[in-house]
Amino acid sequence: DGAPLPDLRDVKGQQTARLALEIAAAGGHSLLMMGPPGTGKSMLAQRLPSILPPLTDDELMSVWTLRSLLPGQQSSLHLDTRRPFRNPHHSASAAALVGGGSDPKPGEISLAHHGVLFLDELPEFDRRVLEMLREPLETGRITLSRGPYSETFPARFLLVATMNPCPCGNLGDPARACRCTPAQIRRYQARLSGPLLERFDLGIEMMREPAGGVPDKAPTPEDSATVARRVQSARQRQLTRQACTNGHLPVGRFDDCLALQSDARTLLTQAADRFGWSWRSQHRVLRVARTVA
Repeated sequence: DGAPLPDLRDVKGQQTARLALEIAAAGGHSLLMMGPPGTGKSMLAQRLPSILPPLTDDELMSVWTLRSLLPGQQSSLHLDTRRPFRNPHHSASAAALVGGGSDPKPGEISLAHHGVLFLDELPEFDRRVLEMLREPLETGRITLSRGPYSETFPARFLLVATMNPCPCGNLGDPARACRCTPAQIRRYQARLSGPLLERFDLGIEMMREPAGGVPDKAPTPEDSATVARRVQSARQRQLTRQACTNGHLPVGRFDDCLALQSDARTLLTQAADRFGWSWRSQHRVLRVARTVA
């Protein structure tokens, strides 16, 4: 199936981020990692495909069919059961990211169908382009209209993104001083709209590991194969119970599949009142909690 994938054993430390990556893989939850440069955000994201289960036969045919629509791709296609990993540059246009053209062709979000869409340095993307992700993140498809014609492409992808906390990247870093003004920080963070941020099920802040690195006596980091077995087991439970991952569980099936106890529901209501969570935020918490359980 091609060259070996980067392995999680290469990532030293960052235990919380590793756990978040595993939860995202197990439940199909979108993940946003924020932290200064050099904390391993991109390194972790690039190892996500190594812990995802292989494509099923039906998924493989969908991925193969989408790739075959691209000019010049037919002769180079092969049946690779590894899930797609798409990493568009932040200068990508709307047509490149979501698809388009006079003869509509699938964009990066459709080429990431059943796989991973990795957006590095998320605030550097054009805000108008990012807002186009909201529909496919909800529906799993994108409809492109050109004059009287329209074309719908599947786009059920796992979104993973990274960002710095500020333009210079050092905000909150105890080892390096931030050079940004409050106004610059506000403008930088305002490039991402609230509705887009609400589409991320998981968000974590990452800091640099101590200068001395990971202690010599620290346990050897788990490799991807070990983590992948847990991810596969968790996914199989979800598919057996509800025929989809928790990240895509419809709201109408919450009562049947989540079995929320009364004290847990009370705690969720109190948290929503205190932090001003929307219904979408509460649903996101429930889906992630089911995966963690």
